[in-house]
Amino acid sequence: MHAFQLTGLSAEQFEPLFALSDEVLSARGIRRVIAGHRPGYPCRVSLEDAEIGEELLLLPYQHHAEVTPYAASGPIYVRRGAAQRNAKVGEVPEYVSARQISVRSYNREHMMIRAEVCSGADVTAEIVHQFSDDAVRYIHLHNAKRGCFSCLVRRV
Repeated sequence: MHAFQLTGLSAEQFEPLFALSDEVLSARGIRRVIAGHRPGYPCRVSLEDAEIGEELLLLPYQHHAEVTPYAASGPIYVRRGAAQRNAKVGEVPEYVSARQISVRSYNREHMMIRAEVCSGADVTAEIVHQFSDDAVRYIHLHNAKRGCFSCLVRRV
């Protein structure tokens, strides 16, 4: 079996944004929101859904900032005060397992070479399957329904 680890985004790049006014955020295409239900506000830093009443930012994020036709950005949620989470090796947190997920693999040239959509319950098997191809360097998970970037998966 191929060992893997899901990695949250670094919190430091987002924390200063919480101090900005709603007007300044809006001018940058960012919205301040309060979680109104759970699940539904998946934080890309903590790899957890926000609790009802928690403050988040909904912002555009370039999750694949490589020089490739597959360069991509999209909306993500980040919770105020979230700490970066790197899941335990081989762990797929509920943040992923409770959703339908698009599993997208990239090679050394940052080109997408494999992609599947599966239920969250099947994500572990799909990650292992895609990493069985030695050409796969890393994987991105996306929430399949809205297409939003979820997290990076690395070989360990």
